[in-house]
Amino acid sequence: MSSVIPAAILFDLDGTLADTAPDFFDVVNGLREQSGLPRLSNETIREQVSNGGAALTRLTWEINDDHPQFPQRRQQLLDQYEQVVGFSGKLFEGFDELLKRLGLLGISWGVVTNKPRLYTDLFLHRQGINSPVVICPEDVANRKPAPDALLKAAEHLNTEASLCWYVGDHIRDIEAAKAAGMTSIAACYGYIETHDNPDNWQADYQIHSANDLLSLIQ
Repeated sequence: MSSVIPAAILFDLDGTLADTAPDFFDVVNGLREQSGLPRLSNETIREQVSNGGAALTRLTWEINDDHPQFPQRRQQLLDQYEQVVGFSGKLFEGFDELLKRLGLLGISWGVVTNKPRLYTDLFLHRQGINSPVVICPEDVANRKPAPDALLKAAEHLNTEASLCWYVGDHIRDIEAAKAAGMTSIAACYGYIETHDNPDNWQADYQIHSANDLLSLIQ
């Protein structure tokens, strides 16, 4: 249990606050089928969602970044994703109640993500999630693992970074939290690749559910 109650808790979006991967399942496999490629398992797609559009483009067409059609393919993927984002994805179990609880405890919260603003806003809007602050890559000079976005969120919340916690499902989230001087929390239920191990991230805490996070502040 933590000995200090945070002034604010900031969350990564994909694989941390929300299970956004289901929005990608049919998009990726539909594009693969159009190209004569076999369908992938949902779990294979899920592992790459936190790595962004480029990783999903590589996965969908089995091409590298230097492929002459890579930019076109990436945009094709994102255009289809734009049409469905927020329709199948949702908050992870227990997080709706957790966010309400934070409000009752007087703890601010927000979203800090490497997901582009267009898709972040669409997801939050379609899910009816009203985050007090949302920081996306377009808002800062350097995206995570740089601390810029986390520090900007703390500034928006008028909170000292040292009094904030940051929760994420990737080592870059933990690195960003440490660089910002925030308490780092690894979301071990998130989109973690099979070869990765959160034990190696050296986060201050690990959680496996919303209840685990709540237990740290009670």
